[in-house]
Amino acid sequence: MTTIHLIVGTTMGASEYIADALIPYIEEAGFAHQIHNPADLTSLPIDQKQIWLVVTSTHGAGDYPESIQNFAHQLIEQKPKLRGLRYGVIALGDSSYDTFCEAGLKMDSQLQDLGAVQTGAPLKIDIQEFPIPEDAAEAWIPSWLEKINP
Repeated sequence: MTTIHLIVGTTMGASEYIADALIPYIEEAGFAHQIHNPADLTSLPIDQKQIWLVVTSTHGAGDYPESIQNFAHQLIEQKPKLRGLRYGVIALGDSSYDTFCEAGLKMDSQLQDLGAVQTGAPLKIDIQEFPIPEDAAEAWIPSWLEKINP
């Protein structure tokens, strides 16, 4: 069974809430799931049977939240070959900042540079528009799951 690995980057917990809210949708679509919070590259399988879904907020001036910083650094330092690995990104941010969703967009670019296959444009959730960000993610996830389901 294919597993969707939810890689969570959070400071205040919103990204973790989003990941938790998506689990019923993932299970209903016939996938297994595993949450990585904090994420560690050594605990993630890198093969074409696995799918990564990064759910991260942006901290400070476009920085990664603490729970995903180590993972981002591991990707930069180790440069794993992710050719064929499918992934998606949910980026959470506040559009009143110049660095709106920057951490998620940086992660998207980083994964592409390592050869991973993007399964759709990143979902950018603006907390100004969605005070309960899980609502936006729950509306998006069915179409993303259709794209990745063989």
